[in-house]
Amino acid sequence: MTAEAMEADPARQEPAPEPASGDRSADEGRPLRIALLTYKGDPFCGGQGVYVRHLSRELARLGHHVEVIGAQPYPVLDEGVELTELASLDLYRQPDPFRTPGRGEYRDWVDALEVATMWTGGFPEPLTFSLRARRHLAALAGRFDVIHDNQTLGYGLLGGARALGAPLVTTVHHPITVDRQLELAAAGSFTRRLSVRRWYGFTRMQKRVARKLPSVLTVSGTSRQEIVGHFGVRPERVHVVHIGADTDLFSPDPSVAEVPGRIVTTSSADVPLKGLVHLVEALAKLRTENPDAHLVVVGRPAEDGPVAQAIERFGLTGAIEFVKGISDTELVDLIRSAEIACVPSLYEGFSLPAAEAMATGTPLVATTGGAIPEVAGADGDTCLAVPPGDAGALATALGRLLADPGLRRRLGTAGRARVLAKFTWRQAALGTVAHYRQAIAGSPGRPAAPATTARPDRESRSTC
Repeated sequence: MTAEAMEADPARQEPAPEPASGDRSADEGRPLRIALLTYKGDPFCGGQGVYVRHLSRELARLGHHVEVIGAQPYPVLDEGVELTELASLDLYRQPDPFRTPGRGEYRDWVDALEVATMWTGGFPEPLTFSLRARRHLAALAGRFDVIHDNQTLGYGLLGGARALGAPLVTTVHHPITVDRQLELAAAGSFTRRLSVRRWYGFTRMQKRVARKLPSVLTVSGTSRQEIVGHFGVRPERVHVVHIGADTDLFSPDPSVAEVPGRIVTTSSADVPLKGLVHLVEALAKLRTENPDAHLVVVGRPAEDGPVAQAIERFGLTGAIEFVKGISDTELVDLIRSAEIACVPSLYEGFSLPAAEAMATGTPLVATTGGAIPEVAGADGDTCLAVPPGDAGALATALGRLLADPGLRRRLGTAGRARVLAKFTWRQAALGTVAHYRQAIAGSPGRPAAPATTARPDRESRSTC
């Protein structure tokens, strides 16, 4: 949405920064018992797992008791955070996605619903996880002060504190209806459009649920506008709490040598939203004048998808490398080794890859899709910004940076300073806790919880 349009529609204007978003030096008040729900927790296949891991760690460091309740792929958590595994049928696991479970795997009607939805082309996990979570939380009524849902938005989470045992706060990173629109626009046939519509059928549920929620957190002003516009949530119920980078881990290290011509990008899914096909085309244009230019992608494309087809069409097989499942340390060193980090997305609700790259001091080329400018800053100050979907503009910006070491140093230094000032996980945790306390205060009849609580009877920690 343009600035002019926002001015014309006061309901969709970005609110003034909230005092809860990390302005205080420390959290105030008694420790809280927090249940953090995540139906998708793998930190290697999207931002939700990263969010859960880092937010839970910082909440624990503030002195709160955090129990993550998650389904497969289970999240990787840091010391001090408990994990309760709320198992699904794991229908999309590798190496056998869309598998049919054996007869002995079915436990109840929710399992049957999960399989039936998959068999008919839908995506069941938000609904079925919410139903399992509701049942689990009802059995633990009184254990938690607040329940924090990470973008499940399933029917099972309706009913308020009376049904769930504690008041609910929900994070929506961005409405998945945005992904749906972009995939429909890219669908090449009637059959493909039908398939996309069926897969994204769960977004109708998410829209209905979001409208009934008392408190929605989101990660950027752009996402706030989209939640109000796409989901129809009342503006006063949507609050921005920026997330950030682990600035201790993602930091400059002069001992890591830069590889001439190396460009790094993160593409957690081979979907039009990520804009990787445009970066592939830009690389082909760039290499006509800079043959050393090459791309390392953190992620993996579909074997016969549009990215793989573009690589073959432009003859770039030897110029693009894909890596997946690397450790945090390996990821940081990979970004440090690049002369440029690139975010080519058509839309992002926040863009953790941009914040993490900037935190390492690696200069950034990024599109202006969605909330990316909120993170990356102004063109020429902390990054080079280009329009989304414009391969020519991407090639020009990449070539300009590769040819100018001084500009790379200046943008890298300014980018890290921006992240340190605005986007850290400690700031995110402080802002989130402030909204927890508001939710608790607004929930009638909630008893005061003790400062410390017994640990759950069973604790488990996943490994990836």
